[in-house]
Amino acid sequence: MRPFLVCLLLLTASLAFSAGPKPGSVIFIHPDGTSLNTWNAARIYLAGPDAMLEWDHLPHVGLYRSHYKDSLHPTSHGGGTVHAWGRKVVRDSYGMDGRTPIKSRSGADVSIMREAMAAGLAAGVINTGHIAEPGSGVFLASSPRRTDFTGITKTILESGAEVILSGGEIYLLPTGVTGRHSAPGVRTDGLDLIAAARAAGYTVVYDRAELLAAAADPATTKLLGVFAATDTYNYETEEKLAAARLPHYNPGTPDVADMTRAALQVFERLGKRFILVVEEEGTDNFANRYNAAGTFEALRRADAAIGVARAFLTRHPDTLILTGSDSDAGAMQIVDFGMQKSPDEPAPVLPPVTKIGTPLDGVAGTGTPAFLSAPDARGHRFWFGVSWGAPDDVIGAVVARAAGLNAERLRVNLDNTQLYDLMWETLFGRELPAE
Repeated sequence: MRPFLVCLLLLTASLAFSAGPKPGSVIFIHPDGTSLNTWNAARIYLAGPDAMLEWDHLPHVGLYRSHYKDSLHPTSHGGGTVHAWGRKVVRDSYGMDGRTPIKSRSGADVSIMREAMAAGLAAGVINTGHIAEPGSGVFLASSPRRTDFTGITKTILESGAEVILSGGEIYLLPTGVTGRHSAPGVRTDGLDLIAAARAAGYTVVYDRAELLAAAADPATTKLLGVFAATDTYNYETEEKLAAARLPHYNPGTPDVADMTRAALQVFERLGKRFILVVEEEGTDNFANRYNAAGTFEALRRADAAIGVARAFLTRHPDTLILTGSDSDAGAMQIVDFGMQKSPDEPAPVLPPVTKIGTPLDGVAGTGTPAFLSAPDARGHRFWFGVSWGAPDDVIGAVVARAAGLNAERLRVNLDNTQLYDLMWETLFGRELPAE
């Protein structure tokens, strides 16, 4: 290429960036507890070492710094608060700085989602866990206690967000009332928040079939999904789930891709800009239980949700897709056990621990047969186990990725507060003021 053309292209790119952000919608997908090592493992198992996940197709990358004001140790509620408010807080925070109210990075007294709603944008939250899970919940609620599930749930239900899809039915119903998912409510204030939501115009759905029907119905403009008594999954070790004859995810419940697709159908019908926060919580909870098979299933579902968002982006280029996490749950690592020699070769049975004593999972837990990768570009498949390095959430190698509108503005060296910056600038179409 001729030098003057190179200069012209660089100048054009520079001018495009300096012109400032363009206004649009935001889809923030938060597969909780995922890091670079997690996604590498997912690719190897689900697609093959040389293949591409939906996650891999998001072209812009930021290397994420997870620390807080008072700790290097990540938490889901502290991380969610940083994302929703754009402020460094102490690690034990749920929409506040510990127990102190905060202003967001924009100077507002509310989270980015509440600020967008006040400006006339639509809003939605999705969680495969219960409704008060912080990765999505802190975008609509603040509390001095993360464990105030009934109080947080009430705030979220009364927010007016057009789409709320999650589990957590017991937190919506009063004591003495048994819900659709056969568990009694735990509210002591006597409120039936599901009845109140219907009165406020929400279409209420309880399973996958009802969700798909409601999302396709032109009359649905506000949607509440209540898909489990608590979580839509059962996060225990493989051994405990097998003993209890429980699946990883409850049958009949929509997965996170179904929920994302339904929410986007509602927003298309409304015809206005929106912010949608989507959390696959199973990627964190299964990893925290050292359940490799459950973690892979959660990763498959999270990646499918990214695929739904990418399909939406092709129809609506004025949309930013942003993914990120607040931590690396369990410090998941692949341990190689050699290439498969023939299609009928039996899987090697793995030892329960690695050479240095860390837990080692096969397909059904410790001391079970190895996982088998999807084929690589040469058709080879590989036996492997999953080793766990930490019993909780750690800093790890968290990576944020972006595609679509303003995605080129994602910083390569990314503080956890700066996910907020990109979302806010896209929602409001202007740069944040300098501090």
